[in-house]
Amino acid sequence: MGRGGKSRTQRKHFRQSRENVWKRSKIDPNSNPNDENRTQTNPNPWTPFSTENPSFDHYYKEQHIVNDQEWEQFVTVLRTPLPASFRINSSTQFADDIRSQLENDFAHSLRDEVAEGGETEAIRPLPWYPGNFAWHSNFSRMQLRKNQTLARFHEFLKLENEIGNITRQEAVSMVPPLFLDVHSDHFVLDMCAAPGSKTFQLLESIHQSTKIGSLPHGMVIANDLDVQRCNLLIHQTKRMCTANLIVTNHEAQNFPGCRLNRNREKIEPDRHIDQLLFDRVLCDVPCSGDGTLRKAPDLWRKWNSGMGQGLHSLQVLIAMRGLSLLKIGGRMVYSTCSMNPVENEAVVAEVLRRCGGSVELVDVSSELPELIRRPGLKSWKVYDKGTWLVSCKDVPKFRRSVILPGMFPSGGSYQDLVESNGNADVGEDISVCPNGNSEDGLQTVENPVNHQSAEEVPYFPIEHCMRIVPHDQNTGAFFIAVLQKVAPLPAIQEKSKLEIVEQSVEPVNQSPQDGQALQINPSESALEEISKAVSEENVNDHEQNTEDLEVSPVEEQDSNETKEPPSIENMEKKVPAKRKLQIQGKWRGVDPVVFFKDEAIINSIRAFYGISEQFPLDGHLVTRNNEAGHVKRIYYVSKSVKDVIKLNFSVGQQLKITSVGLKMFERQSAREGSDAPCAFRVSSEGLPLVLPYMTKQILHASPEVFKRLLQDKDVKFADFADPEFGEKAANLMPGYCVVILDRGNRSATESPKVDESTIAIGCWKGRARLTVMVTAMDCQELLERLLIRLDPEKGSSIPVDCSS
Repeated sequence: MGRGGKSRTQRKHFRQSRENVWKRSKIDPNSNPNDENRTQTNPNPWTPFSTENPSFDHYYKEQHIVNDQEWEQFVTVLRTPLPASFRINSSTQFADDIRSQLENDFAHSLRDEVAEGGETEAIRPLPWYPGNFAWHSNFSRMQLRKNQTLARFHEFLKLENEIGNITRQEAVSMVPPLFLDVHSDHFVLDMCAAPGSKTFQLLESIHQSTKIGSLPHGMVIANDLDVQRCNLLIHQTKRMCTANLIVTNHEAQNFPGCRLNRNREKIEPDRHIDQLLFDRVLCDVPCSGDGTLRKAPDLWRKWNSGMGQGLHSLQVLIAMRGLSLLKIGGRMVYSTCSMNPVENEAVVAEVLRRCGGSVELVDVSSELPELIRRPGLKSWKVYDKGTWLVSCKDVPKFRRSVILPGMFPSGGSYQDLVESNGNADVGEDISVCPNGNSEDGLQTVENPVNHQSAEEVPYFPIEHCMRIVPHDQNTGAFFIAVLQKVAPLPAIQEKSKLEIVEQSVEPVNQSPQDGQALQINPSESALEEISKAVSEENVNDHEQNTEDLEVSPVEEQDSNETKEPPSIENMEKKVPAKRKLQIQGKWRGVDPVVFFKDEAIINSIRAFYGISEQFPLDGHLVTRNNEAGHVKRIYYVSKSVKDVIKLNFSVGQQLKITSVGLKMFERQSAREGSDAPCAFRVSSEGLPLVLPYMTKQILHASPEVFKRLLQDKDVKFADFADPEFGEKAANLMPGYCVVILDRGNRSATESPKVDESTIAIGCWKGRARLTVMVTAMDCQELLERLLIRLDPEKGSSIPVDCSS
């Protein structure tokens, strides 16, 4: 989907247009303020965004994205607000409960609230999404916020979304990850990941068949160019509670491959990877985003055909970089939320030309049969300055820096044209639109010029691409292509790596709107060299430090100094106490990720909680700041993530990591932890992973006691209705403990087992009381689930107050 985030003002205007709100006119400033009948200066009220654009109609009618008979239906649906949709996190503990609540409660209670649009059901599962885990509602987001009869359903969506049990996501945005066919042992790269909904889907696939207390062998690297969007991505994926994720901040077209130089670097015996290569790559590139007109109607007035042309080169570069990082036999999905063939079929065709048979377009027409999709366009044209161009032969010389050969179905080369035509140029006498002021056909074209060249078609089965159009299943528009790498990408020919780097590094940072051709040989080795050259200088000086990113001000290094790539050992040396500076990493403003090896702390944690040796801690704990005595958070990483971190150290920290791993242990504050033998408590995110291996600091509570804790949050030992529970709580060591809901289906001598259905919360055992260490939202969710299980008829309708 398009990467351009809307400003606060744009979002405000968007909400008003969705409501069809008419603004009040301004009051005459010269009138008496005490006069209740004072007149307005402008009798004409402000109107919502226009949902018409003649240039849009002209362009897409000519491209034949739908046939003439469907056009009116197509634009009619495109002008209506987009219905809200959401997806249940299939890996959450309560996934089946939530699905059942939707099927048996809300689907019936909302039956009389069917809105406009011809829908017969208020909410329904998306038929093409596996397991009924994705749902479509016949209400826009604005209707959900404003309609009082939908209040309970809206509160349900907000709560479950915040906790992480559901993700509110556009229906068509859910499609690309499904075609990636991700398995639990796959290394997956999400190249342009923010805001993170698709990343969340990828993580679900990785964890799908994983049992409680274990981690999958695969991992996901989620990348985004913008550091603030990385922050949004981190917030979104935090709800997944995974140790198999790394979030990075790089230009997608220059994502580092972290290739280890085998001649210079010593290969460690336990190293399993010496280069970053992926089984699956999701390439959801920046685009013009006109497929999102239903949820962003302000795009109607902004739209012009040049928006897609300005992004074509960047999209090709990102796709080529993704393929270079893909393993042979791996699969990459290229997708946009644009309808423009210049951003879609043209990019796929150009990528296939550059790859020279090493990449194939996969026919997935038999997958997800209930998803209505249309084949990719086999022919298209390029519109420029009032002229329809069907071949690069038609492009005048002065427009060749903007209209590139790769935008046309058959590609081509301007150099070949010059050589074949001698000094004669082609396409010099191409007319422009009558008004003469439109750079990219912004104005209505009365008599557009059509060049006389024969219409071109690509040499590849472009029909294997997929187009999703709004009026087929009441969605937004989307484009998807599935590519498989069958052989190494072509080697560099005629030019050395140095020449490629010199020509390519400078234009990489150009704005997409510049429209300059970025001519890069598509070989893996060339792209790797470009990546290395750019990554050495590509330090973002404008990043802002945030708590979520856990970055901090650091001392700048002398840019003229040449230093050896920091090793793990060098990174972990103590910083003098007087300096109070965190360890300097390669990336300015971002603390390096270092392995946590303080054996005294690790041993105290293992002993206090009775963590079994079967749960590995050594080599799996990382932190952002390893200064002795000042570590606040310790993160847990899977084996696959650990291997990538080690590789990143070995290649000089090419990866700019903004977030990694699962927060497992947190240092207690001085007030809370003064009496506790262990300075660290288990985080709520890490508890499900480590709980099966804990043997100490555990209490089992009846449903009544558990409910009391959730409602009151702070209970004295003597006040529990179950004296035995209060006594056991009093006998615990002071500090963090875990209270597990006893399901009552075991004998008195049977040892309780932790499994997928176990419900547990973290508490603090003080001198005379137990204090719940769970957020109000989590308390509310657990109480709701507890009430439903105790009394299914009342649970869904009982209001829960956890505001205390």
